[in-house]
Amino acid sequence: MTDWAIDTQKLTKHYGDVVAVQDLDLQVTQGEIFGFLGPNGAGKTTTIRTLLDQIRPTSGAATILGRDVHRDALEIRRLIGYVPGDLALYPRLTGKETLQYFARLRGGVEQSYIDELAERLKADLSRKVGDYSTGNRQKIGLIQAFMHSPALLVLDEPTAGLDPLIQQEFHAMLEEVRDEGRTVFLSSHSLSQVERVADRVGIIREGRLVVVEGVDDLKRKAIRRIDFEFADPIPSGTFTGVAGVHEASVERRHATVSFEGPVNDILRAAMAHEVLNLNSRESDLEEVFLTYYRDAVSPGGNQEGKVSDVH
Repeated sequence: MTDWAIDTQKLTKHYGDVVAVQDLDLQVTQGEIFGFLGPNGAGKTTTIRTLLDQIRPTSGAATILGRDVHRDALEIRRLIGYVPGDLALYPRLTGKETLQYFARLRGGVEQSYIDELAERLKADLSRKVGDYSTGNRQKIGLIQAFMHSPALLVLDEPTAGLDPLIQQEFHAMLEEVRDEGRTVFLSSHSLSQVERVADRVGIIREGRLVVVEGVDDLKRKAIRRIDFEFADPIPSGTFTGVAGVHEASVERRHATVSFEGPVNDILRAAMAHEVLNLNSRESDLEEVFLTYYRDAVSPGGNQEGKVSDVH
């Protein structure tokens, strides 16, 4: 049996002349939380729908837990929990009736575990789904995905409408899944959500996977910033030509330096003057994300990273 929870080889999906996903080579290890990042229209949802055999690829192949996503689709459905980005539920059923329906489809699920998940997510199961807010509907979607303890959770924008306290509990649930050796594939455009829980992230842009790395490794590559306060005004060119500096803004006794790589040369340049204070701003995943989407304008006048209508 393969160690990959998800394995794709040149997975491609076109809609006529529109490229939704192109030559996607992606491996997700069993027992990790993998963040799949990109703005709306980058190809995240199309990738998920192709993996779950909801749509057929134009070319390429994929496996989930060592099983072919088309040939073994029924068996795969028994092994996964899924929250779609466009979650739709029966409006006339209560939350409890909805979960009982899904439990019967699963061949039976412990009601006590359903109740435990409902308590953790503060979900009121007595009301009709049609009366729920977006966040409360999302809670039902999460419960049905978690309630049978699947080997793989595929979650497409799972925190939509959830308040911050419930999001914290959701993150704890994801970490418990990982600690049990199970896998989470978390697709989102919310960088802060992914950064908090993911072991690795993949960034998809216009249907192409542009990077896959550990969160900490990516953050180390991001442009960082240092704010300096000096005792006296310093020359405007103090940081010009210093290794690693991308941009430096100097205004009398204050300077902000954007850089990547080691900080030694920057500190040496600063210490030629009397430094009263400095503050290093930690890079986050959003900086990395913007780095991969901040491209020059193409000849046609559009941003190369412009979001299309294909999800």
